[in-house]
Amino acid sequence: MLPEQWETFKRAARLEKMDKIPMAMIIDSPWIPPYLGIKHMDYYLDPEVWFQSNLKIMREFPDIIFVPSWWMEYGMAAEPSILGAKIKFWQDNTPSEYHTLYRLEDIDQFPEYEVDADAFAAMTLHRIKMQKQRIFDHGYTLPMITSRGPLCTAGFVRSTTSLMVELVENPEGCHKLIDLCTRVVIDWLKAQHAAIGDTVEGIFVLDDIVGFINEEHYMEFAHPYLKRICDAFPKDWVKLYHNDAEVDACLDHLPDAGFNVLNWGKQKDIREVKQRVGHRMCLMGNVNPLEIAVRGTPEEVKKATFEVLEGGGDRGMILSVGGGTSPGMPRENMVAMVEALREYNAKHVSSAGSAR
Repeated sequence: MLPEQWETFKRAARLEKMDKIPMAMIIDSPWIPPYLGIKHMDYYLDPEVWFQSNLKIMREFPDIIFVPSWWMEYGMAAEPSILGAKIKFWQDNTPSEYHTLYRLEDIDQFPEYEVDADAFAAMTLHRIKMQKQRIFDHGYTLPMITSRGPLCTAGFVRSTTSLMVELVENPEGCHKLIDLCTRVVIDWLKAQHAAIGDTVEGIFVLDDIVGFINEEHYMEFAHPYLKRICDAFPKDWVKLYHNDAEVDACLDHLPDAGFNVLNWGKQKDIREVKQRVGHRMCLMGNVNPLEIAVRGTPEEVKKATFEVLEGGGDRGMILSVGGGTSPGMPRENMVAMVEALREYNAKHVSSAGSAR
């Protein structure tokens, strides 16, 4: 994103009254390579392909804030690889992870981790250092550091199914694993901050596994750890949380964890989310990312976009899809969202500002 786009994002995150509602999309390797017709392996392993791909996207859609901005990632590989998860790479898809912690008690045998040297975290940090000045020289900024959350990371290391069972059957062991993953997340975010430098003013945490548990388990196994992550960084930073699974159990508590922007899924209508936390968080969403954004016509996309905008109101709102940009979302549907937002802003937000 451009520095002025980041300033807009920050204002929205702080629930300021905006002259126009902005649009932001989470983009990464699931969407970019197939959109551009390139191999995932080339995107991950050829620095020039990666740079030119991101530059093309930024220039093709100048009205969209792309979050977190020039995302240097290997799918979801970095965080679990720090703790020894097996990672498989594919020519035409994002990497997949396979757990290697077969028993919770074996966690005591884990070697000390070192994010600056471990697996894909080390490679990511090296690539950030290689590319950051070139990104800055083209006029863009790197304002956010990004990580999968502690439950997501724990699920990759242990297996999500086993983790869900053991939250009930072995809570002590789960706390030990989630605590370790929380330390990894914090250290991983801080390592990215050190690699990027002073342009960083925000964190972006993705944890869909939180959507698999009830409210009681959220308060025990997720909330304290998410709060530790937020508390590890400056109070005035933007703190964006992504969960496009179910958010009912965690929704009311996320502001208390320290997050001020929420990107959630298609399951919950924006009006309910606005009513429950809209006075405490900026809402980044939530056009249906698959049935509408990928499979719908531009007319259907525009209709759904207007519905989201009407439900979100003109304060604390960033237009997006309900989650990340799904593979296969075509250009015409991205453009349809932009056009709908432009029409909405012209009719609603700008006129309301003039009336004040």
